[in-house]
Amino acid sequence: MQLGEILDGTFHIYRRHFGLFMRLSLVLICIPALVFVYLLVRAMANPIGTMNWFQTHIGTAILGAVACVLVWITISLLLKAGTIRIISDSYLGHEPSLMAALQFGTERIVPLLLVAICKALLILVLYIAAILVFLVLLAVSRFLGALGILVSIAGGAGILWVFGYIMCCYAVTSMIVVLEDLNSSFDAFSRSAELTRGSRLKVFFTWLVVVIFTAVFPWIVIQGASYFLGPDSPIVPFLGLLSVVGGLALAPVLPCALTLLYYDLRVRREAFDLQILSDQLGTR
Repeated sequence: MQLGEILDGTFHIYRRHFGLFMRLSLVLICIPALVFVYLLVRAMANPIGTMNWFQTHIGTAILGAVACVLVWITISLLLKAGTIRIISDSYLGHEPSLMAALQFGTERIVPLLLVAICKALLILVLYIAAILVFLVLLAVSRFLGALGILVSIAGGAGILWVFGYIMCCYAVTSMIVVLEDLNSSFDAFSRSAELTRGSRLKVFFTWLVVVIFTAVFPWIVIQGASYFLGPDSPIVPFLGLLSVVGGLALAPVLPCALTLLYYDLRVRREAFDLQILSDQLGTR
């Protein structure tokens, strides 16, 4: 499939199963959201007492924050795995269901969590390395005058290219963990690098177009509306809520596009028989 065909298939599946995607999101997010709202209301009812509690229970507060982050990551991964299952069933001609998506995500949560942690650590290492390299380039550019500006710009572009290249290499690790039987969860990295070899520009542009439509454009609209209404407008808080709801509603689009891209890469590189995957998904 070409990029346009992948995007067309993505939005077709998204429109067709929008209600199922939303039910999956609500099931996974409902209870944590209610707990968060309850704690927030209690904290706002007694802000001074809340601040005093945080000051006297710093260790507990830090552990609570870490637990919240882990819960949110787990929910995000369950949502991604369930979304991939819905997309796969639809793409393979099956009728997707909420229970199958939830069960499938639960079965795959541990390897998904391991891969997500490794990717987060990789991004952190790349981020730190990029900052150090860029600082060195800035220091060197001071001694080169006008040429130093060009060196800094070229160095910054090179850093962005390396970062994007590595992320494109590992763009389909989640799909591999969810849809393939691996000896180890960490094999997903080498497997993703092999599948995307020779197609990383296609991976990048797929990601870029989807992010522009699902994140950049909505953000511009919300920020523009907030600017024209002014900070004192009573509608501004509702725009913030709309931004959260919109982000939740559009969250399945990127996994959908990457899942279709994953199938395309397997069929293109391995002449993969989709019936085999259909049988595997049906027996799990």
